[in-house]
Amino acid sequence: MSQQSESLFTSALRTTLPVFLGYIPLGMAFGFLLEGAGYHWIYAPLMSIFIYAGAGQFIAVALLAAGAGLTEFAITTLLINLRHSFYGLSLLEKFSGVGKVKAYLIFALTDETYALLTTTRAPDEESKGKFYFYIAVLDHSYWILGSVLGAVLGSVLDLRLEGMTFVLTALFVVLTIEQYHAARSRFPFMAAMGAGVISLLIFSPDNMLLFSIFIGTLILMAYEKFVRDDLEVNTLPEQTHDKGDLQ
Repeated sequence: MSQQSESLFTSALRTTLPVFLGYIPLGMAFGFLLEGAGYHWIYAPLMSIFIYAGAGQFIAVALLAAGAGLTEFAITTLLINLRHSFYGLSLLEKFSGVGKVKAYLIFALTDETYALLTTTRAPDEESKGKFYFYIAVLDHSYWILGSVLGAVLGSVLDLRLEGMTFVLTALFVVLTIEQYHAARSRFPFMAAMGAGVISLLIFSPDNMLLFSIFIGTLILMAYEKFVRDDLEVNTLPEQTHDKGDLQ
């Protein structure tokens, strides 16, 4: 590894430390559940490598234990992870020019990795593909490591798991606060909170996620169309006037 790559890796390692602290216990909880459902520990790393969807993997364990078929599993996983399509669309510009790692960056786009990629700036344009890759692969490795530890320890220990699933929620709250402080505009956060409250009042807590995303997207589209455009229109004459004064 060259000195530049080592520096990038060290920077990515520091950046992903909060995810490490969250993914290890949560991955262990998944491993415990999978082993407790009667599956060999080897399925934990296999699912974490090739599926890599936290909530989807937890639900997969419940579905498999209940004897659900592949169709039910595929549809449920698709609906749960549908929000990732919005993540990908918002990162099209950021992922431009990242090279061969682009496909893996799209695959490894979890909630937490998305939060890091949108709040962390690459050292320079030429190395951003490698820097983003290090962040994604480190987060992925934390999840795999946690699931393996959980599955192996679950096979030899009798543990209670109450409360461990809250780790993911706590981790996402911390990352959201970091995004809030790093963002230039607070409006997307207010739109998200408003969409969440509206969905919670109209729909059940179990079904509010997708409706929140849909309502929040509509609010942001309306904001971009009517508010931002009006601001630009009202600002242009002033800028033109200022330039005229300077001339």
